[in-house]
Amino acid sequence: MRISYILLLGFAFFIKTVAMAQENRAIERGNMVHTQLLARGIKDPSTIEAMQQVPRHKFVPKKNMRQAYNDSALPIGNGQTISQPYIVAFMTETLNLSPADNVLEIGTGSGYQAAVLAKIVDSVYTIEIIKELAYSAKNRLDTLGYDNVTVKWGDGYHGWPEKAPFDAIMVTAGAEEVPEPLIRQLKNGGRMVIPVDDSHGGTYLIKFTKTDGKLKKDILEPVRFVPFTRDKRSH
Repeated sequence: MRISYILLLGFAFFIKTVAMAQENRAIERGNMVHTQLLARGIKDPSTIEAMQQVPRHKFVPKKNMRQAYNDSALPIGNGQTISQPYIVAFMTETLNLSPADNVLEIGTGSGYQAAVLAKIVDSVYTIEIIKELAYSAKNRLDTLGYDNVTVKWGDGYHGWPEKAPFDAIMVTAGAEEVPEPLIRQLKNGGRMVIPVDDSHGGTYLIKFTKTDGKLKKDILEPVRFVPFTRDKRSH
């Protein structure tokens, strides 16, 4: 009887500890939203709500969990990073998303950006060239219940023709040029946000809007991203 009582107490303590940890993480996310996003001009309600809801700490390695809500990018292995929260929010807001949108992401990473998009739109298709990251992101997103995200291991340069056209495309790696297949797969009226290298060694975040088959280009701000990786066999 005494053993059962001790086990019950232990279980109750465990449940309380988990609840407190979840509450603390929610507070951290709230602080992140207020100090890193709202304070820097992020205004889109759907973006703010998604950033408040998605548990960023579950998309970073365990050793980096304490830094999950810091104002910085974090390593996720294989030479890749999870972007700074502000950049995730800024790129998301820039796409002017609607609930019924069909969105393509190039560069899944740990799956965090895809999860943020999934909170806003109907369907997200995301491509990751690094096999280990692609499969771990798929498992993570499935476990967390993001059933409107589809992950593919492959070369994102070619996009995903079978799922096109897309209302919006987001590229999360610095490209030397805008991939022509992605332009073709963008709907009329669609938006793309992509970091592009310039001739002086810098990288700028650029928004393209497709209207009547033509692209309107808006240069947004300088950024830092890992390079756009290609599968050499597919060139």
